[in-house]
Amino acid sequence: MHYLKWPLIVTAVGLVLSAWLGWATTHTVNGMLSFLLVGSVLACLEIALSFDNAILNANKLEDMTPIWRQRFLTWGILIAVFGMRIVFPLAIVAIFAWINPFQAIVLALADPDEYSRIIAQAHGSISAFGGTFLMVVALRFFVDQEKSVDWFKSMERNLRKCGSMRGFEMAFVLIIIAIFARYLPEGDRGVFLFSAIMGMVVYILVDGLGNLLDQPQADVSQFGAKGGLGAFLYLEVLDASFSFDGVIGAFALTTNILLIAIGLGIGAMYVRSMTIMLTEKGTLQEFKYLEHGAFYSIFALSVIMFLQSLLHVPETITGLIGVALIGFALFSSILDNKKCKTSE
Repeated sequence: MHYLKWPLIVTAVGLVLSAWLGWATTHTVNGMLSFLLVGSVLACLEIALSFDNAILNANKLEDMTPIWRQRFLTWGILIAVFGMRIVFPLAIVAIFAWINPFQAIVLALADPDEYSRIIAQAHGSISAFGGTFLMVVALRFFVDQEKSVDWFKSMERNLRKCGSMRGFEMAFVLIIIAIFARYLPEGDRGVFLFSAIMGMVVYILVDGLGNLLDQPQADVSQFGAKGGLGAFLYLEVLDASFSFDGVIGAFALTTNILLIAIGLGIGAMYVRSMTIMLTEKGTLQEFKYLEHGAFYSIFALSVIMFLQSLLHVPETITGLIGVALIGFALFSSILDNKKCKTSE
């Protein structure tokens, strides 16, 4: 309950705001209840889609300095809630509709249907960008030759061997991109390929910048201390990639940007609390396959994001796959712990 204190407070405030927004928008009890229900569903959707995000955050936070860990848990969550859940959708509309951000806000509030249409129009580009970034993240974990724990031993050992080939994960993802592009309408291929390549470029830049900033060299300032700004930037971009599907999926439930911000903001607070709990309790060390489950979930999410450029995949399926993989990893970890205790 200690870790749920603030999420529960934010939930109560958020649900009250959802109901008030429903009343202010429709002036009916049914409208108020409808907004309340949608806000609750959005929060649950964000939590289900972000289990793996919390695990990856916790894994990275273990290597961060205490001051940068605290900065991520304070500034980072503000960027996640206000940046990805509010500013990001507005930025998409501003770019695709060729209007300034203020006009995008007016459009979101005055003409939500048109706003939703523009967001849907950008779905393919966002999916290609996010799918590429997340697939490289997942593969980089499995081809890491320093990884010592394997869950699906035969497959993961072979993947680790592939890590000796420099750029293997990049080549693999480029092949996947080419396969999906082959089945897209000719008019959509250029945008898909450009967005996918930008996703890879951003990963390379963020990863390279993170390594540079986190070098423990004497001439690097405190902002570049190991586990500092580089790790912070990496986590922020990672969170942004995870948030794509939640933000886009939210528009399938409602076109009201304020309600989307409230619902996803509630969910983001639970993700923050899960991250803190996993870090402070050392859960990743106690359940050794939990991290593997998260990366398998990330790979599955990246494939789904590519698939969304061809067809609609319900967000509930995405969330269930992630929860199932992490749940199976947790179950496998518990069984392994019992075997170890029995052998002792």
